[in-house]
Amino acid sequence: MDKSQYKDVYVFAEQRDGAIQPVALELVSKARALADSLGEKVVAILAGSGISRNAGTLVSFGADKVFVIDDEKLKDYITEPYAQAVCQVITENNPSIVLFGATTIGRDLAPRIAARLGTGLTADCTKLEISEETKELLMTRPAFGGNLMATIVCPNHRPQMSTVRPGVMAKSEPDASRTGEIVDFKVQFDESKFTVKLLKSVKEKKNTVDISSAKVLVSGGRGVGCKEGFDKLQELASVLGGEVSSSRAMVDAGIMPHDRQVGQTGKTVRPQVYFAMGISGAIQHLAGMEESETIIAVNKDKFAPIFSVADLGIVCDLNKVVPLLTERLKKEAK
Repeated sequence: MDKSQYKDVYVFAEQRDGAIQPVALELVSKARALADSLGEKVVAILAGSGISRNAGTLVSFGADKVFVIDDEKLKDYITEPYAQAVCQVITENNPSIVLFGATTIGRDLAPRIAARLGTGLTADCTKLEISEETKELLMTRPAFGGNLMATIVCPNHRPQMSTVRPGVMAKSEPDASRTGEIVDFKVQFDESKFTVKLLKSVKEKKNTVDISSAKVLVSGGRGVGCKEGFDKLQELASVLGGEVSSSRAMVDAGIMPHDRQVGQTGKTVRPQVYFAMGISGAIQHLAGMEESETIIAVNKDKFAPIFSVADLGIVCDLNKVVPLLTERLKKEAK
């Protein structure tokens, strides 16, 4: 394989109902840093129907070129049409790196494309960087149940592909003055392989804010113990204008829903303030919240690992601290 034939960092810019998803902007921002270290370009792939107007947003976040695949067949996400579209862009342009968000769509699409291209895929990466010696993409992810971090390379195949969970990479500030090339890409679909049809789309209405976008999170672990305990955390979160989240232990116990889980098997968050209430701080949990700006931990065990990442630690029973903190903040708010 002649690696010199492959260049540029590509990002699958996921959109839903025409709106570019935050993970796409995070990945374009990260791709910008990777491409700059290689002296290459950032190229976004924007697929859907009626989505051309959003191409400029990707340019403002760092893309040098945007391939727009605007086709009625891509109105709703169905695996085969999207796989054919993205594969055609990749095979005709030979990118060196392709990044996908580790969302329900990205986790379905990326492995199918990797298989069709005969290359590898590293899932759920927490760190991406370019090797100074080899210029290979170094893809780091948790391994062995999160007990160690493995850095994976793909030296013999191209493109190098990885998925990254939403919230892991920092999103840069958009630059409205940036200019880029917008390319209308036409796909030759093989409709004989369209064996799945979308008959109906049912959307669940949620009244809560996605925890990955919350600025303040009050998170509870095994030490909270019960639903009543989380009611107290909710009261504190309401005073702070934040959201309640939890560790995996509380989700497994059926006390909290999965969309509230922070950690390796939950969501990655980076709020301005993260309260870790009764959370011991297993490495799987830390992987999902250690990039928070300020971490405040409350735990009875002074040796709990959570204190190693906390900016402020309180060794105390959270059932004593939470009500007092809530009342004090209510007074301050008046």
